[in-house]
Amino acid sequence: MIPDDLKETLQRQIAATDHPREQVMDVVFILQDRFGYLSDPLLEEVAALVGMTPLEVEEIATFYEFIYRKPVGRHVIHVCDGVVCWMLEYQSVLDYLRSKLGIDYGQTTDDGRFTLLPTCCLGYCDRAPAMMIDRKIYGRLTPERIDEILGKLR
Repeated sequence: MIPDDLKETLQRQIAATDHPREQVMDVVFILQDRFGYLSDPLLEEVAALVGMTPLEVEEIATFYEFIYRKPVGRHVIHVCDGVVCWMLEYQSVLDYLRSKLGIDYGQTTDDGRFTLLPTCCLGYCDRAPAMMIDRKIYGRLTPERIDEILGKLR
């Protein structure tokens, strides 16, 4: 499933470390960026590449909320619902995104462009409320700022 050129690149990256298992997260994110999510066949290939069992990789993949085991939209929006964001009106951010995108948590827009997910904390408390899109964090959110951010995404 992994193209030969990418597999060779990953093998070189893994071989450059003393402990191949340390590369599991990097390999998972590289493949997720390429294929959109970590499918079962990809998970098995990751396990073989880093010298782990598929179960060990599955345990890691299901622990971290930024690893997607099912298809997601082209852009994944994580809305922080940590205590500071909660106190600073994260609910208004969530309500605005739900209304604007026409989806709820765990759903993807009909055009496949956006998936909306919660996250427990983004560590952006000094700029709450916050959200993360494609691993980039945005804070001090207002409807206008959200429109600006979403408008720049391709």
